[in-house]
Amino acid sequence: MKIIFSRKGFDGGSGGVPSPIFPDRRMLSLPIPDKNSLIAYNDIHWGVWNVGDIVESLTNGKIPSYYQAHLDPDIHLASLKRHHKWRPIFGQAGASQGHLRNQRVNTGDLFVFFGLFQEVIWKSGAWKLNSTCLPKHVLWGWFQIDRCIAIENIDRTEFEWALYHPHFQRDSHASNTLYFATKKLDIVGVEGNSIAGAGIFPQFLNTLQLTAPEKPVSVWKLPQWMYPKGNAPALSYHKSMKRWEKHANYTLLQTVGRGQEFVLDCAYYPESIQWLNNLLGSGVVANNEM
Repeated sequence: MKIIFSRKGFDGGSGGVPSPIFPDRRMLSLPIPDKNSLIAYNDIHWGVWNVGDIVESLTNGKIPSYYQAHLDPDIHLASLKRHHKWRPIFGQAGASQGHLRNQRVNTGDLFVFFGLFQEVIWKSGAWKLNSTCLPKHVLWGWFQIDRCIAIENIDRTEFEWALYHPHFQRDSHASNTLYFATKKLDIVGVEGNSIAGAGIFPQFLNTLQLTAPEKPVSVWKLPQWMYPKGNAPALSYHKSMKRWEKHANYTLLQTVGRGQEFVLDCAYYPESIQWLNNLLGSGVVANNEM
């Protein structure tokens, strides 16, 4: 099995601001803008909130609530009105999909989605970034692969329910691929019988933070077992040992700039299974009904 650290959501380059961590510690990954999408921000719901209002507020109106959103991965049942056949779905294309293919990512492998987040406050009737808090990379969701299909090979009559997805609105390209999630988590060694195959972490916890405290956002504090050893392949795109710094109880990693998909082969890192068990079996997950 492989774990794929997959970067998704707002940041300085896409959207212009981090995704929000609210005062009650709930967090919301904001999908990036996409002029070709069929989905507007104000179509997306998050609890009692309209996501369009949150986006317009945090960007000071630079991205209006009616603008189109690249809702991908789409893994939260309550985000939109759903077809009865809906299941969590994720698309990838281009160089990022080429990397996943080269790493032989396939059925049973697990995406853990991360993004740039920062605490926000309610001020003068709007959400504002809390300037006393630093932005940070945070894990916000997961997705275990059941099937992956190139869009050019998809029977659109079978997947008519999925045609809203932004990757169906892209120009035709052989690399354009859709991933569909398992109904339930199925990882040997992880207690996942009651955990959905895809979902979100609704609340910020220190265990979900990747960025090392008081460090630049791209410096991650990881478990010590993730430090490359012997012939074990490092987290993909990070084979240079100059990026790694081993400490007594943890490892620091200087991540590559704006990388999207980093793959770890669990066969070389057996400790990863217990890490996943702690991460996904901690009771903080929000399961989807599928």
